[in-house]
Amino acid sequence: VQLQAFGGGLVQPGGSLKLSCTASGSPLSNYAMGWFRQGAGKEREFVAAISWSRSTRYTDSVKGRFTISRDNAKNTMYLQMNSLRPEDTAVYFCAAGSGLIYSSLARSPSYDYWGQGTQVTVSS
Repeated sequence: VQLQAFGGGLVQPGGSLKLSCTASGSPLSNYAMGWFRQGAGKEREFVAAISWSRSTRYTDSVKGRFTISRDNAKNTMYLQMNSLRPEDTAVYFCAAGSGLIYSSLARSPSYDYWGQGTQVTVSS
């Protein structure tokens, strides 16, 4: 499976961005999908995930602001990010994994495939 993330950019605090992750090589419906991010000098951290059955999971800092979704017909996953904060600045990576249970969605080692990342910068 090849993943490509795009949609990042520079946005002011309080603004919105929508990230997309397209998959090729295998139907997206076979996989749980996740978003992770890595800020400068920081470790990669979990942001959001959606299972094959569309159950979702979010890290506490983005709950109520970010929404993850998927369109299996388009083989694409999305992350709608609203009310962005400077601390959301990071490179955002999408990932896909098979056979994930809900408790494993937030763990990066659970995922088999990773996209190249897209930069999100929140700054005035």
